[in-house]
Amino acid sequence: MPADKRIAVSEERWKELGEMKKAGQTYDQLIKELIQKANRLELAEKAKKVKNMGEDELSPIDIDE
Repeated sequence: MPADKRIAVSEERWKELGEMKKAGQTYDQLIKELIQKANRLELAEKAKKVKNMGEDELSPIDIDE
């Protein structure tokens, strides 16, 4: 089992996290969920950027099968 780590947060951040946490959810689960949401948002923003790029800005990908 991995060792537990402590993260220092302000009282205000602690209260905000507590308000976000669902009944029965651990803070570890909440933080994992927040990280996943941030990663999805970042991926969506990158995909939107690529979608809006002109063809001359894109690099071809050769897939040899």
